[in-house]
Amino acid sequence: MSDVIQLLPDAVANQIAAGEVIQRPASVIKELVENAIDAGAHTIRVFVVDAGRTSIQVIDDGKGMSETDARLAFERHATSKIRKADDLFALHTMGFRGEALASIAAVAQVELKTRMEGDEVGTHISISGSKVTGQEPVSCPVGCNFVVENIFFNVPARRKFLKTNATELNNIMTAFERIVLVYPDISFSLQSNGTEMLNLRAGSLRQRIIDVFGKRFGHGILPVSVDTAMCRINGYVGKPETARKKGAHEYFFVNGRYMKHPYFHKAVMNAFDRLIPVGTQVSYFIYLDVNPADIDVNIHPTKTEIKFENEQAIWQIITAAVKDSIGKFCEVPSIDFDTEGKPEIPVYDPSKDVAPPSPTYNTSFNPFQTSSSRQEMTSMRWDDDMYEKLSKEPPREADMFDMETGGGCTPMADDDVKGGVSGGGNVIFGGLYTEEAPAGKSSDDAEDGGVPVVGPANQVLYGDAPAGDRYGSDVIAEKSPAHYQYKGRFIMTAVKSGLMIIDQQRADIRIRYERCLARMQSRTAETQRILFPEVAQFSPSERVMLDKILPELANMGFELTDLGGNSFAVNGIPVGIEGLDYVALLHNMVSDAVETGSTSLEEINKSLALCIARSAAIPQGQVLGNAEMENIVNELFSCSNVNYTPDGKSIICILPQRDIEQLLG
Repeated sequence: MSDVIQLLPDAVANQIAAGEVIQRPASVIKELVENAIDAGAHTIRVFVVDAGRTSIQVIDDGKGMSETDARLAFERHATSKIRKADDLFALHTMGFRGEALASIAAVAQVELKTRMEGDEVGTHISISGSKVTGQEPVSCPVGCNFVVENIFFNVPARRKFLKTNATELNNIMTAFERIVLVYPDISFSLQSNGTEMLNLRAGSLRQRIIDVFGKRFGHGILPVSVDTAMCRINGYVGKPETARKKGAHEYFFVNGRYMKHPYFHKAVMNAFDRLIPVGTQVSYFIYLDVNPADIDVNIHPTKTEIKFENEQAIWQIITAAVKDSIGKFCEVPSIDFDTEGKPEIPVYDPSKDVAPPSPTYNTSFNPFQTSSSRQEMTSMRWDDDMYEKLSKEPPREADMFDMETGGGCTPMADDDVKGGVSGGGNVIFGGLYTEEAPAGKSSDDAEDGGVPVVGPANQVLYGDAPAGDRYGSDVIAEKSPAHYQYKGRFIMTAVKSGLMIIDQQRADIRIRYERCLARMQSRTAETQRILFPEVAQFSPSERVMLDKILPELANMGFELTDLGGNSFAVNGIPVGIEGLDYVALLHNMVSDAVETGSTSLEEINKSLALCIARSAAIPQGQVLGNAEMENIVNELFSCSNVNYTPDGKSIICILPQRDIEQLLG
């Protein structure tokens, strides 16, 4: 049998590696910028055309490469970081596998111009699809100049996999932010289609955060710093009042490398326990310096997941550091121990004898005493109290035409009481005196437990009226509402098959979602002008998505004005959200668009409508009246889908009548 195992050609092997290393244009920029940082560059400039589809150019002023190094850099597993296996446990730089340049050259057309400081001329290399097409000396400045064109030109399926230019540019901005936040001492610039997106000068870490996310963001962060034998932690965390549901900037960096770590994220959120509302998050920028031997960065293709040897101990350190920062800068409500003017609370003294309380009682009290004199005295006191006013003012006849004297006090005979109609304005029921009710006021306005009194035009006594006429259908309807609210969350109503339970918040989300979506599609949304416009600050990556959805925000009713520097003035908002935090709402909508990666107009409309519906929906725990519950039920059943919310959560469930009967036996 002939041999079947053979070595793959370098071009094929490089394309396979490119499937993991180079996923999109943002991956190319990440690898090239990290190489420039490892080369000791002080200024790095990035130029992209068509979100990297057409061209990506990275220029740095690092130490450059020699002619031989420039040629070997594009070979597989060619690296300057590793000489032996032990070097894997002492890495302080970014890329180390030696697959980045080889993978880029396998799926794109690459040109490199580089020169070292001691060389008179540099080297110019051209590679297309892993094939070297040219190499010649060239005059160029010190450093490296990479030009990557026509990415995935030889892999059409991968090129079709790319999203829209707005989405890919957003991915580039996200990758760029993760790098520039680690190296504040390096100057960075980014241009897209000739437009400058970022221009960051060298400075402190705080200044770098402000330059990236805006000046307003700098007022809401607190410094964090702690140094232990296991690790050193520094950075910044957001103040509790800056918490928001979505769009929080959460960054972890380990030895200058960005990472995602849900376990450490819980450590930060644990420090804000009971300081921020449930479901909200705060921004943080946490930098960890750990011994490279205690971590493993080679467990994920993108190197964004890192395994720590002492995760539990570092978890405690992070929580303690964040709590210390919050308490140090008085972001925790202080406890006032000032007791001046407060009631004195006695403290138990064990040295003193405590005397038991002595009960007092009436020795002459006899519960079986039934003397007639006592009964007469009680009756006399009761009569005196009831007719006190009548004894002071002599009775007079009521004149139905005298409006001034119509409110006098006139006792009535028993025959008049039984008749049910009174010519005067005052009625006595069984000896109880009541004053005349104001004209036009009915018995329904009387307090519970009181005697109903009707105005002079319709004075009816309920004492001898039939039960059906006494209460009526209105009273029965009031005592037996059509819907019942349970714990401010659920609306329960009877249906033919049993008991229907409706989640009021989810029902309102469905109603508002379809209403908002219909307005956006018909472009009939109304705008409410704001007297004092507020400024909304966005990050560079959010700005890219915001530019994409601005027309849809305008159709929704938002009126935004570009102030420059990724800042927008909110001059108008849709009618119906006046009571909401519309700046936070804008951030949530942009964050949802970034997370979902919406590309089509329909998807963007649905995402924005769902976000505004969630923000304006009835909160859990809000008590509703019968009319409000009736309105929600009617509008829900007029929606296209009454069973589920737009994100797939159940709205209605029915408890069958047979199950209720079984529960009751």
